[in-house]
Amino acid sequence: MSNDSQHPEPRHVRPENTSDDTVEAIGKVSEALETIERARGHLYSFHQLMGHADLQLGEAVAALREAGHPTQADRLETEMVGRNAIDGRWSFQIVEEFDDLYWSHFRSHEQQVRAELQEGKRHVFEAEMKESRRTHNAPGHEATP
Repeated sequence: MSNDSQHPEPRHVRPENTSDDTVEAIGKVSEALETIERARGHLYSFHQLMGHADLQLGEAVAALREAGHPTQADRLETEMVGRNAIDGRWSFQIVEEFDDLYWSHFRSHEQQVRAELQEGKRHVFEAEMKESRRTHNAPGHEATP
């Protein structure tokens, strides 16, 4: 079956009897999820940076000790190496808590809204925007690959 590159894929076509307001509202829910996904990415960056910094600090402690500064090395090692990022938690625990308490629930709710109001279809709002903005029958403006 050949793909007609001049028409949107059915998976992005608005279901019958779905209003503009509904498509726009679902688009906003999905956009909020996209922002949460970006926040989650920053949280993972924080997690990796904290872990890397702790390893770097361990190396710095060893260097201070080798340079003849055991008091400063001991203080940093005791007070800072392996220290919690927030009360009782290393960064991996923050990531896990965010994933379990917020991110996974938000994803489920976004999917449920789409399932209930838009036959589960994703990016209908964006697909309609693409369709309205592209130059039909022009190279580089095809509806699909």
